Amino acid sequence: MKIVFATNNAHKLDEIREILGPEFEIASLNDIGCHEDIPETGDTLEANAMQKARYVARKYRLSCFADDTGLEVEALGGEPGVHSARYAEGTDHDSEANMQKLLRRLGDADNRRARFRTVIAYLPLTASGTAEGEPLLFEGTVNGRIDRAKHGTGGFGYDPLFIPDGYEHSFAELGMEVKNRISHRARAVQKLVDYLKTRQ
Repeated sequence: MKIVFATNNAHKLDEIREILGPEFEIASLNDIGCHEDIPETGDTLEANAMQKARYVARKYRLSCFADDTGLEVEALGGEPGVHSARYAEGTDHDSEANMQKLLRRLGDADNRRARFRTVIAYLPLTASGTAEGEPLLFEGTVNGRIDRAKHGTGGFGYDPLFIPDGYEHSFAELGMEVKNRISHRARAVQKLVDYLKTRQ
């Protein structure tokens, strides 16, 4: 089954392809010749994921899923949330700047509870080859805490700071195999896979 994943983020593509396995052919935006800057103007993860899925499915007439992920820190009222990728002012996907801002904002706070949340929006084509209706939503969450310093070199984004519940090491230290088993994205993708398998 061929499905477009509305991203060109190599890290996300690797994660998704590893989780989905060989029975699904996952194409990136680059693979289908989509080089536009797809707008993400929603104020929720759900809205952004749906916006991207609709754009690709309707313009390219291909079944598509898109995700949006946010790190939600309890002591910061849910920040950075939907702004996670652009948390540091004047940056776009600058992980180092985002992590440094998060550490500054948290300071010496004792409450370092946080969660990663991924929302996937999937818009399949109808039998007539059109993308009609509203995308289906699948959500995955993993709870944990923000460490006081970075640890590990694996992963991406906030992974060096996030320690999932039940573990003593950050996502960046645990490695892809463990992360792909327990992560927010893995949980959302598994729900998508379960749905897709009922449609085969």
